Amino acid sequence: MLNLSLYSSYFVKTIHYYVKIILSIFNINLADLMYFSKKKIVYSNNWVNTNSQIALPSHPYHIVDQSPWPIALSAVLLSLTTSAVLSFHGYPMGDFLLLCSFILLNWGMTLWFKDIITEASYLGHHTDKVQKGISLGVALFIVSEIFFFLSIFWAYFHSSLAPAIEIGSEWPPKGIEPVNASEVPTANTTLLLSSGSAVTVTHHSLVDRLIDWANNGSVATIYMAVFFTLLQGMEYFGVSYTITDSVYGSTFYMGTGFHGLHVIIGTIFLLVGAVRIFSYQVTNTHHVGVESGILYWHFVDVVWLFLFGAVYFWGGQGQGSSSA
Repeated sequence: MLNLSLYSSYFVKTIHYYVKIILSIFNINLADLMYFSKKKIVYSNNWVNTNSQIALPSHPYHIVDQSPWPIALSAVLLSLTTSAVLSFHGYPMGDFLLLCSFILLNWGMTLWFKDIITEASYLGHHTDKVQKGISLGVALFIVSEIFFFLSIFWAYFHSSLAPAIEIGSEWPPKGIEPVNASEVPTANTTLLLSSGSAVTVTHHSLVDRLIDWANNGSVATIYMAVFFTLLQGMEYFGVSYTITDSVYGSTFYMGTGFHGLHVIIGTIFLLVGAVRIFSYQVTNTHHVGVESGILYWHFVDVVWLFLFGAVYFWGGQGQGSSSA
């Protein structure tokens, strides 16, 4: 005869064992789960009041909560690169899939950044130690970007200082009419240098608690960044060569195109910072996000100075070497 009480005991122990395994995967303590389930939570004016005190952490570091955004955006990036390849090769629906992937990427990044802003401004997780770590991460990211543009400049000078016979042994190659450096490139240089000055005013005004000046500097920087992008697009429409026109066209569009992409990213970076300044989400001592955007914008300025001097001014005047 079956001992039902014994089997039911084994069944309960088995269920309890598997529940503990599942909870351990998500770093949840069963005792804590039972404790918090019994707490009386009262919601009032978006604040959560409990009948017990929550212990503060004993360290200055931020132990991040589990988030769906890293794995979700990884899948979106895979979809973005795959759809880009399909679009480049002319496959049906390639352009549509690329657009959908781009929309999903921006949507996911917005939600992820929203969580980070919440952790920094409302939950107080970004201590001095955390801010230093974020600043170091941004600095290392900019260093990686420096080496990225270094590879483009390397390709440009390798091709221009010793032009190959396939392009006529001269630089710019025959049939290439370079952009006049004294026209749109000079205007863009003026805009970027002025925007660098305006964003510096924003930074110093924020540190000195001059919020009105910080807001005005942010708005001026964003306006000049948008005008730069529009002028760059107008320049592309007026250029007589494409990215497939010899190594000159390839290096020209790789350098200026990726710089333009960085300008757009930096503009969004500064726009988010301007909204946070206007919303009083940052202080004179707690503005690592705004400061990171400003540092990134200065990097964009410096890269453009090298592009203007090397690609537009020097390379566009036929100063490359030629062989007899």
